[in-house]
Amino acid sequence: MHSYTEENYLKALFNLANDKGEVSPNELSKRLAIKMPTVNSMMKKLAEKKLVHYESYKPLRLTDKGRKEAGLVIRKHRLTEMFLVQKMDFGWEQVHEIAEQIEHLHSPLFFEKIDEMLGYPTLDPHGSPIPDKTGKIDWVHYEKLSDCKAGETVKLAAVIQTTDEFLKFLNSRELHLGSKIKIKTVERFDGSMVVTYNKKTAESLSHTVSERLLVEKL
Repeated sequence: MHSYTEENYLKALFNLANDKGEVSPNELSKRLAIKMPTVNSMMKKLAEKKLVHYESYKPLRLTDKGRKEAGLVIRKHRLTEMFLVQKMDFGWEQVHEIAEQIEHLHSPLFFEKIDEMLGYPTLDPHGSPIPDKTGKIDWVHYEKLSDCKAGETVKLAAVIQTTDEFLKFLNSRELHLGSKIKIKTVERFDGSMVVTYNKKTAESLSHTVSERLLVEKL
């Protein structure tokens, strides 16, 4: 069993990992808003528990055990978000902070029951994959809307960098998972797009918005 703080470090390492599975200590420090000496102290502690590969001045990497433990924390978080949306009628912009607290409960039976009640979902309300009972994630590879071209039709499959403000913005535009988006034009200067969706008239989306929307082509 790991502490609240240890689980937050593991989750941050998992989410920040690059293609090689590595995270710089400085990047981790910035993400958690914690000073470097404190980060290094925690990394030594997690290394002693065989959760992290740690060497001074080198990138950090989760061990197999560390990835599993991080995946299980993420599983609890995403199952909680799905439960709040599906069973308690919360908006997708309201669930993150609540899930941040509930994810630290150490009760496998509790989360197994949630999983069962939801019908064993594979995705959370934002389209992110839910790890299985072993902490393994089956990644789904989508394209960013910002990488798509004029004339293409796509379906909104997931949202990344999901701040409450961003999700509220999407709500105000009536843009939700499953929305079919027709790309009318793409501005060469700044990457902004004019699109149509949900039988709406043309809407303009900035590059900042479109790069946070993950889509699958139709």
